[in-house]
Amino acid sequence: MRRRLRRTRGRWLRRLLVAVGVLIGVLCAAAVVAYRLTEIPEPHPDTVTQSTVFTDGRGAYLGRRGPVDRQEVPLSQVPRYVQDAVIAAENRSFRTDKGVSPKAIARAVLASVTGGERQGGSTITQQYVKNALLTPEQSMSRKLREALIAVKLDRTRSKDEILAGYLNTVYFGRGSAGIEAAARNYFGVGTRDLTVSQGAALAAIVNIPSYYEKAGSDPRVTATLQDRWEWVLDAMEAGGSISAAQRQAAVFPAFRFYPPGTTEGQRQYMIDVAAKEAARQLGISADELARGGYTVRTTFDLALQDSATESVKALKGRDGTLLHTAVVAIRPGDGAVRLLYGGADYARQPFNDAVDGAVEAGTALEPFADVQLDGPLRTLNRSAAPTPLKLASAYAAVAAGGVYAAPYTVAEITRGGQRLYTARPETRRVLGEKEAFVVNATMYGRPQLGEGAGEAYFTGGAGGGITRRTVWSTRMSSELSLTTVLFADRPGKKKNTTVPAQLPNSPAPTEVAQGVVAELWGSAGRGVRDAPE
Repeated sequence: MRRRLRRTRGRWLRRLLVAVGVLIGVLCAAAVVAYRLTEIPEPHPDTVTQSTVFTDGRGAYLGRRGPVDRQEVPLSQVPRYVQDAVIAAENRSFRTDKGVSPKAIARAVLASVTGGERQGGSTITQQYVKNALLTPEQSMSRKLREALIAVKLDRTRSKDEILAGYLNTVYFGRGSAGIEAAARNYFGVGTRDLTVSQGAALAAIVNIPSYYEKAGSDPRVTATLQDRWEWVLDAMEAGGSISAAQRQAAVFPAFRFYPPGTTEGQRQYMIDVAAKEAARQLGISADELARGGYTVRTTFDLALQDSATESVKALKGRDGTLLHTAVVAIRPGDGAVRLLYGGADYARQPFNDAVDGAVEAGTALEPFADVQLDGPLRTLNRSAAPTPLKLASAYAAVAAGGVYAAPYTVAEITRGGQRLYTARPETRRVLGEKEAFVVNATMYGRPQLGEGAGEAYFTGGAGGGITRRTVWSTRMSSELSLTTVLFADRPGKKKNTTVPAQLPNSPAPTEVAQGVVAELWGSAGRGVRDAPE
């Protein structure tokens, strides 16, 4: 009886071993078939869409256009220590692993089967597959497909290709998709200019971007991030990415304040004008520009623009009226627009007073009364209400000795490091030297306010005394022409219409306009010689 039981037990054990072997063989065969049938999908559209970034003349960030804040950069533009920081924070075996972490897969499968807490992908390759190639669905089948694609991706792509894809798609918070947008939104620099400390901070943020995006404005978040930043740097030193001296010298970086301040919305006036010009120069639509991943370097001086915003923000109209202010600064003989203040609040008034507003000129046209203007300015004397930009460009022509330069706001357009467009001034003579002298003499005959050598400073407008309707105040030299315009309107009798209104009498509007010009002239003078060409 005992022999029979032993024989029976042996047969069942052999059968069980055979069954297990067959099952393993079937599973291995299924895995091989699944691997061969698995194709690497193309990145889904949301992850490859880019935005176009606008900067001022010195490269300071103005804003962007596009559905997502993302710009691709080649891995060659990402400092090696930034790459190593991300690897230290997210996947220290990235350079040597096969694209997957068996332990992480086992945890994810167990969590799906038992209903436990969901587990994410562990390796950078898996995260890239999840973020860029698959949907964020949390299921066992998607997790297994993610692993198969990650293995195949690792076998068919170089580590650098995978890392570049990851860095250009991973979310960093503050609306930033990819390392370039993150570098700009957290530190105001491009990826190639990130320091070791800044790179380690961005690497630390990837873990919980929606929480860490408040770093620099929320003390608790900042302190938590600093602890993780220290951990990343320690890992970099241990792995040989940085030296002990570099680790010792690292200082927790300062962050741009988040959320952005009120001047961000005002900059949309400038971006509107520059975006329209950039699309025209490239021969593409506004939507193609917004999604194209371009970098548009404008002619604007952001510091001067912010000074203008501060200078006019306290100005108020009479009861029932709205006071408008437009400020334009142009480089004579070149046409580069350094300052373009078109309104106080883009969200409430997207209409740009500096570019599109028709403002009664009155005596502001008197300097041109006895001369014949040619070219683009030939109709100026017949225009009772020119736009501030047009009349400011006429003053700039006088400052350039009668040479008119078409105003432009786009200095350069690049994409992926390749220069696609560079501005070239369009100039032509619109006044003879004698006529330019006459206009200058007329300006010097107007009320002066402390003009310097070679400078003209005068004020004109429509109406007078307590019935003043508009004020134009201009100061110009061979280096800069700066014009400030004040005007007011009130609701018309018909719905959604406005009619001109009188300016407030106290303080005197002419003094207000002259004060704005004087203040901005001082700010501009400190940077005129350093203005980018």
